[in-house]
Amino acid sequence: MDKNVEISILCDLYGKLLTKKQYEFLNDYYNNDLSLSEIAENNNITRQAVRDIIKKGEKKLFEYEEKLLFMKRMLNQEKTIQQILSELAKIKKDSSDEKVANILETIKKELNYLV
Repeated sequence: MDKNVEISILCDLYGKLLTKKQYEFLNDYYNNDLSLSEIAENNNITRQAVRDIIKKGEKKLFEYEEKLLFMKRMLNQEKTIQQILSELAKIKKDSSDEKVANILETIKKELNYLV
């Protein structure tokens, strides 16, 4: 997984556990695509200070994930749901019973809601 995507997901999951500045800077850098210089200018601090805050925030996010594993579980759950949806599609394709097809479609909608 791309580091930017990974940090963006981790920020969504654990962002409230960071300091306000760490969360704001990580969000600006990874989600709003602002440069270190732009963030520094907006906050009247040096580019190096922004970099340090972002690096500390990243480190914290990875520490939280290492201990709590929410992202890993979420990604595994999504993978499992996709596999189930694939199997349901096979069953529906091979089934000629309208009642079974309706039940499978209901299950499919519920699983899609989870993803």
